[in-house]
Amino acid sequence: MKSAVETLNPTRVRLTVEVPFEELKDSLDAAYKKINQQVTVKGFRKGKVPARVIDQRFGRGAVLEEAVNDALPKFYTDAVNEGELNVLGQPEVDITELKDGELLAFTAEVDVRPAIEIPDYSGIEVTVDAIDVTDEEIQKSLEQLRDRFASTNPVERAAAEGDVVTIDLEAKVDGEVLPDGVADGVQYTIGSGELLDGIDEAVTGLEAGGEATFTSELKGGTAEGKNAEVSVKVTQVAARELPELDDEFAQLASEFDTLEELKADSRRRLEDSKRYDQATQAQERVLDELLKLAEVPIPEKLLADEINTRKHNLEHHQLGQMGLDLAKYLEIQGKTQEEFDAETEEQAVKGIKTQFILDELVNKEKLNVSQEELTEHLMRRAQSSGMSPDQFAQAVVEGGQVPMLVGEVARGKALAVVVEAAKVVDTNGAEVDLSDEEEETEAGETAEASAEETAAEDKGEAADAGATEAKADKAEKNEG
Repeated sequence: MKSAVETLNPTRVRLTVEVPFEELKDSLDAAYKKINQQVTVKGFRKGKVPARVIDQRFGRGAVLEEAVNDALPKFYTDAVNEGELNVLGQPEVDITELKDGELLAFTAEVDVRPAIEIPDYSGIEVTVDAIDVTDEEIQKSLEQLRDRFASTNPVERAAAEGDVVTIDLEAKVDGEVLPDGVADGVQYTIGSGELLDGIDEAVTGLEAGGEATFTSELKGGTAEGKNAEVSVKVTQVAARELPELDDEFAQLASEFDTLEELKADSRRRLEDSKRYDQATQAQERVLDELLKLAEVPIPEKLLADEINTRKHNLEHHQLGQMGLDLAKYLEIQGKTQEEFDAETEEQAVKGIKTQFILDELVNKEKLNVSQEELTEHLMRRAQSSGMSPDQFAQAVVEGGQVPMLVGEVARGKALAVVVEAAKVVDTNGAEVDLSDEEEETEAGETAEASAEETAAEDKGEAADAGATEAKADKAEKNEG
């Protein structure tokens, strides 16, 4: 087999491949055997029809088509390996010559990873938020904890914001009570926004036994999206009572004996949270600066596929779970379709560039992923997915996604290398030390978030055999 590579642009090549006909022998034998199992010819046992009879009855072209389709993936892969190409996605294959007994020739155009020159990132400098915890933030944290330990007591007065009311509901559309439009004994905190639009105004000011009617657009159920006339009856009004902020509360709500100890712990937790946010912010801003420095050509087809993937995931998974369609989502976001398309393309470009340049850094720095690092990453991914580590690991293995996880960890390590070389200062002018091992480990999440849903890695693996199948009409047209 002979092959040559022609560079069409920085992200696409054309392979020209010539295969001596004798290299098709195994595929031809397999084609005759396959056809033999599928046809019946009078006078011959099934599977025992001679090749010459198959040629006469069904045509040599059918055999050649089957043989070529079987052999093309191997010849294409051999040519890719010979050219030392890092291909992306499936090739566009065209059979240019098929001479029975002499030669098979074809071309294959395919996207490739561009050659990337890693820029000097040692001069990157970014500014992040300082870790300043205010007394107001501590107080807010304590109030949230206090709210969790609130009790409710029935009161004989009109309902007000913050009260917990017990209500009966009935929803009608076009005068008919909906099958799923009746609910009794529902507890609702006025002002929480957890039920229907308009319910806060309807129940505020009602005492136990009071009734009201209001109109609201239904967010779910059999009449989702329709306006319903909702009748509500308050059966009980209960006031929420918060415990006093004192030592007794500290002992009730925590392992501490005094309120001062609880406050000190709240400060420490807030500092830890801000320190984590600061590290994430540094990684994101360092990555942005790195991307500005690097020239990264983007394959057009890969970008188009990435944009379509992001849109599909948003419309059919994320928005579907929230009961929204794209039009409603854009209305809520205050965006036009053009703005949404531009934003999606920008995110897709950033995701692809991030993956390309960090993968190049992995190779340049010769970064390896240990089993321990992979396990830790798998545990974090399992936690964020809501699955147990065992379930997640099984899904990863069965889906052939282990290389993808290894790539995520490696890219995280590459980003950590860049962050370590950068100068990071906070808004107070103090230099920030990000050398903490745990923070470096989390760099993978920043890299993963930036390249989220980017299909470049999966598309960079060997092309699926099905994509290299020759069209029957081309095989027959070029025959002889």
